[in-house]
Amino acid sequence: MDFQFFGAGKHGMSIDGMRNVLGNDHFLFLDVRANEELNYLSFPFALHIPLNELPDRLDEVPRDKFIITFCSSVFRGAMAYTYLLANGYEEVKGLTASSEDMAMAFKPGPLTKM
Repeated sequence: MDFQFFGAGKHGMSIDGMRNVLGNDHFLFLDVRANEELNYLSFPFALHIPLNELPDRLDEVPRDKFIITFCSSVFRGAMAYTYLLANGYEEVKGLTASSEDMAMAFKPGPLTKM
């Protein structure tokens, strides 16, 4: 990985990309937000492991799935993305949108496009 890799966006997945793979069993969304954030907005299709718990719970993240990490602001998702790659996960991307952007995708107008 180099700046050209990141500049080309190969590390990330957009909201449109999320829409395209949601419901496909090969893709697993990994929510790395804090437990407290889950009280305000949850995504039932995602596996929730707070970023600070990921090293101790890495065995809960399947290696045979395509993992898409996300958080409320993209930063922790990017950290989880890098951590998973460093630990041998091959199919990983970070969502390039915040959890607020994700929630907007499920409002009635955008939801009809899914």
